[in-house]
Amino acid sequence: MSAAALTVCGALAAACGVMPGTSAPSASTIKVMTWAPENTRATNMPGMPATARAYARWVNAGGGIDGRDLQVVTCNDTNDSSGARDCAQRAVDEGVVAVVGSYSQFGRATLPTLEAAGIPFIGGYGVTPIEFTSPASYPVHGGQPALMAGLGRQLADRCAQVTLVRPDTTAGDALPPQIDAGLAAGRRGPVDDVRAPEDASEYTAEARRSLTRARTEPGTGNCVAAALGERTHTFFDSFRRIRAGHTPVRVGSVIGSVDQSVVDRAGGASGPYEGALISAWYPVATDRRWGTMREVIREHAFEDNRVDPTDAGAQTTWVAYTVLKQVVESLDGGEVSARTVRRALDGGLTVGTGGLTPPLRWRFEDLLAMNDHPRIVNADVTFQTVRDGRLVAARRGFVNVSDTLEHSGRPG
Repeated sequence: MSAAALTVCGALAAACGVMPGTSAPSASTIKVMTWAPENTRATNMPGMPATARAYARWVNAGGGIDGRDLQVVTCNDTNDSSGARDCAQRAVDEGVVAVVGSYSQFGRATLPTLEAAGIPFIGGYGVTPIEFTSPASYPVHGGQPALMAGLGRQLADRCAQVTLVRPDTTAGDALPPQIDAGLAAGRRGPVDDVRAPEDASEYTAEARRSLTRARTEPGTGNCVAAALGERTHTFFDSFRRIRAGHTPVRVGSVIGSVDQSVVDRAGGASGPYEGALISAWYPVATDRRWGTMREVIREHAFEDNRVDPTDAGAQTTWVAYTVLKQVVESLDGGEVSARTVRRALDGGLTVGTGGLTPPLRWRFEDLLAMNDHPRIVNADVTFQTVRDGRLVAARRGFVNVSDTLEHSGRPG
């Protein structure tokens, strides 16, 4: 009977409390958590936990990480503070060694709990300031501050005036000063700030307002930027319907609000994103440096349409698990716990990501000299554009915006 029960459990792992693609907990298991909002009315990032599960299936098929199986526990933060707090508490209750490659707009509801338990937070999406101030946080990119500063720097070369359409939320309040820092570096004035609901079904009023400058000041090279997450497509759909008859306006956005799948759904080369300027953390999704990730998706997530290699959330989760893997390997067969993982990260371990980011290291001397975001260790961004319906590099290599962020003098 025991053998039969084990056979059933092996066939129906999820029913026995084990995520598909992971192994049952044991002394040689590394348990981690990835959380993100799913099935909400506003922001949803289902590709991040799905990517984490695919990564676990891949490494476990190859013998695990340094001989240990990787078990991934996932949690839906429901895009509210209560759900986020529940995910953080579950991470403590599950005894995970790290929270890896996750997204939440409610960092103040999660990171204090992780800090108290000594659990490291590796590779968050970077939408809340506490991700760049908490000693438990180990970001792999510069978050929204770097993206917005990079977008401002891009637009400054092309635009006399920029209008920014952004969520009317606490997280959205941080965006205008961040893009202003990039615009100021290009000797441009601050944005016209247009607030918008983050869960609207149409944005006609906001689109009309964003076009006001272009109508009253024709020929001055005005631009409209939108950073509304997955509602960015909804905004530009409204924008496209009413822009006819207006002075041509260049548009811009950031990766995460726009990716290749969004451009495709909007009509590709004939859609509103053609010619758009996009700021991103990583190389374009077609770059050969994403080859391993694409192969893993084909082999271990081929039936899961939530995993999109062009999605910045999935890419961030991949990079974060790359960090975790190298941290565990650096322990050379020793104890893997929240304490030893943090000690390795704080001790100067340098992590390579195959060129997807610069080498990452979280020593005190590697941190950005920025009061509001001192935990940033990677302020590199890439400049991309939509050409013939495809997201391509607008400039070779990375652009470092650390000076822009350090000298912004504005809250983020």
